[in-house]
Formats: sequence, C-alpha cells, structure tokens
Amino acid sequence: MLAPMQGLTNRALRATFISWVRPDVVFTEFMRVNPVAAKKRLSPVDLKEIAAVEDGVPLVVQLIGHGKEALVSAAEIAQRAGAVHLNLNMGCPYGRMTSGLTGGGMLKRPDLLEEIIPALRQAVTGTFSVKLRAGYDDPSQVFSLLPLFEKSGVDFIVLHPRTVKQAYNGSADHGITAEVVRQTNLPVIANGDVRSAKHGLEVLQRTQAAGLMIGRGAIGEPMLFERLRGKATVEPDLVERKAMLKQYLERLLPGCRKLFCGDMQVLCKMKGVVANVEDPEMDRELKQLKRAKTLEAFEKEFGEL
Repeated sequence: MLAPMQGLTNRALRATFISWVRPDVVFTEFMRVNPVAAKKRLSPVDLKEIAAVEDGVPLVVQLIGHGKEALVSAAEIAQRAGAVHLNLNMGCPYGRMTSGLTGGGMLKRPDLLEEIIPALRQAVTGTFSVKLRAGYDDPSQVFSLLPLFEKSGVDFIVLHPRTVKQAYNGSADHGITAEVVRQTNLPVIANGDVRSAKHGLEVLQRTQAAGLMIGRGAIGEPMLFERLRGKATVEPDLVERKAMLKQYLERLLPGCRKLFCGDMQVLCKMKGVVANVEDPEMDRELKQLKRAKTLEAFEKEFGEL
C-alpha cells in the first residue's frame, strides 16, 4: 500500500505510481472533517479526490476528525461521492487539537472510540479500516483496542509502532507489530521506517503481517514496490538510482503541471518529493535540485542526472 502523506500523495503522484509501479492499494491524503458545518463536512477540493478506484487500483479515502456524528456524516458524504473504501486516521501526531482530539490524539480518549468505531463500521457499506499508532504515550495501548476493532468488524488495521508522543523520533518497533499480529485475527498492515526492499521483506517475515504500507521510503524511491515483488534489483547501483530518479521526476512533472497552478506551486510540490530521497551518493545532485529557484532550473538539473 502507498501510505497517505499530507502534501505529497496527491492525484498527480498517485497517478504516477499507478502507471509506473502500480501499488496494490493507494490512499488519499487525509480529508479533514468539519465538526461544525454539517453541509460542509468535507471540502469541495477533497470531494473531487474521491473515487472507488484509480485506474483499477483501489483508492482508500482517509478521514481525520473527531466526534461520532461528524465522522459518520462525513463517511456517508464520501460514499455518496463514490468512496467504497474508508479509513480513519488515528495515527497522525500533528492532528489539530484545538476543537477536539483528531488523528493520534483520538488515542487520548479510548472511551470515545467505543462509540465512534462501531458507528463508522455500521455507516460504511464497503471496507472500513483504521490507521493508528501503537498508543498515545504507552506503546502497549494498541492491545487494549484490538477487541473493539474485532467486535466492531473493522476490515483491517494499519499499525505504525511508535507512540503519538514519539512523533517520528526513534525507530518503529516492529516487535509490537509482530505481537499484534499474534493477538488478532484481523489483517494487520505493517507501517513505519520501511526504506529498502531488504528491510521490508525482513519486516514481513518477522511480523507475519498481511502486507506493508510504505510512505517516505516509497516517495523517495517508487521502484521499492517492484523491488519488494522481486521484479527489480533489490540493491541498485548509483547509475540505476540516478536513472530511476530522472524517470520519476519526468513522469511526475506533467501531472503536477495539470493539477497545480503556476510554476512556483509546481516547483514546491516537486521539491517536496525530492526532500524524501535519501541517497548520500547523490548528495550533490539532490542539493542542486532543492536549490533550484525556478521550475526551468529544476528541470535542467534533473535532465542532467
């Protein structure tokens, strides 16, 4: 699965991945649920993103918000707009906390989840899943939530084995993932710190998870999907990695031009992708791309890779 990443996994990037390396499942960026305006639960921009599939690949619509009534009505609106697969974000460590606990903040009030999860399951006629951290500040919290997910009929869970308070510090502890897999009959998707095919395969073997969700590792290197499938070199050399990056940016640019307004906005989106490429042997080239002041200069830089 290609992870939902705010500001990155837009329609242009998803289309690039689907046409090139074809993830088994893709997610929208999270869609904020308006807790107040019932007629505007989801923004018009988000509603345009909703579909059941994109070029034959299942598209999961991810909601982030709080309150049973708001979340249920947002799920109903999303389904009327064409969504078949919905996911509740219970993992983002940067959810807005001012008007209610959202994202990973939902784990601060597990008592509220006793109402929210069954209500969403009942409202969603297609698949319903949750993406969550191991806990808010206690990495064992997830184990206390498994009975709720099972009883409610959640289709699968995506687990990022850090706490919300950790944000992205430290390492994802896939020992927790393995124990969650052992303690539930629900399919568990392992998420967190998968940045190479070798490590991804190790995580699958160690945890016996039903699959992987890949975020930053895939944004930095789309061919990771094919490497995991055994259809591309597991450890490519520098020449291959440069060629991949050049092809990646060439494929992505036309979609960004079509989706976003003006060269500077397009450049910002392209640089956001480059920021996720981790390759010390391409340090000079990556710095040049990040320093480009114009889209024309950016194109020239990646054209010379």
